[in-house]
Amino acid sequence: MKESNAIKKIFLETHNIKKLHSGFGQFNFNLAKALSKETEFLNEHEVIINCNNEIVKKEIGKRISYNKYLPITRYPFFRIKKNFSLWHSVNQNTKIEPASNTIPYLLTIHDINFLEEETGDNFDSRMNQLKNKINRSNAIVYVSEFAKQSTHEHFDIPDIPEYVIYNGNNFNTDHAAHSEIHCTGYKPDAPFIFSIGQVVEKKNFHTLIEMLQFTNGVNLVIAGEMKGEYSEILKQKIQHYKLEKRVFLLGAVSESDKIYYYKNCLAFAFPSLREGFGLPVLEAMTFGKPVFLSNKTSLPEIGGQYAFYWDNFDPQYMADVFLQGMEEFSQNKEMFTAAYKKRARKFTWENAAREYMNVYKSILNK
Repeated sequence: MKESNAIKKIFLETHNIKKLHSGFGQFNFNLAKALSKETEFLNEHEVIINCNNEIVKKEIGKRISYNKYLPITRYPFFRIKKNFSLWHSVNQNTKIEPASNTIPYLLTIHDINFLEEETGDNFDSRMNQLKNKINRSNAIVYVSEFAKQSTHEHFDIPDIPEYVIYNGNNFNTDHAAHSEIHCTGYKPDAPFIFSIGQVVEKKNFHTLIEMLQFTNGVNLVIAGEMKGEYSEILKQKIQHYKLEKRVFLLGAVSESDKIYYYKNCLAFAFPSLREGFGLPVLEAMTFGKPVFLSNKTSLPEIGGQYAFYWDNFDPQYMADVFLQGMEEFSQNKEMFTAAYKKRARKFTWENAAREYMNVYKSILNK
């Protein structure tokens, strides 16, 4: 059989798929799941993902192939020697690479947050790792225009095709918005602002606690995996402002509980300092909720014109923006709700998968 007629093997390096509570894990999972539904494409291409999780395999199905490589394959001597038609490094932090430099290589860059988060040897290692990935790439995909812009500011990008492909909204809009959701965890008994994300410093959650002292009659619910010193800082802030009965740190929550909080919150707040994309913004918009965001990094790009933005994090100023925004929302609720839901529907994994397939074909046809 001639090579041009042979099934082309596309390998997606998706080791983060095992962390489904993380943004990278959700990206890996939802992209693979969307690709698994593209029957016409899969008749001519075999898509293989790095996964041995039986729950994930059952959810994605048998149209996708599965390989599992051990961590030792991240080292050059043990790298993968199989001759794939295309290697897709689905996240810029993946360490498993093909042994051959002749295999066509696609890189997806989500963010370069490590430039502000890492120091010393870790910083040098991450810099060298990403430089090497960029230099071996035949094309690069960015998850936002901001991710593309910031990468160009700090790295020399070779003369190769570049694309911006937005992530999908993880919620099926009709199912998530209209199904009956039962909360198995904490059920707020007062109007509340909701926020979610890994509880780390860049998420800037402490500013919401400080703001709350100027917003009477509303509580704050923060969900997300609690990590390290920053979670202790939040607890200290709560005690300092005597907000133990108004601020609730839930830790990681189930998918159904997360939907419950989106569906029942007064508003969604996301004062994050660094986001390559910012998926929770779209999740909140699925339910037509007013969203209050920092004006940093990619958030204005994802939030669009009807979101409310904080230019700084002075507590009184943040409260003023929130109260004024809620007043504006209540006076034009139908318009805002419709605009939010319309924007949430624009970002689908089906669209993302088809755009990635076009990139795959473009590289393979060369």
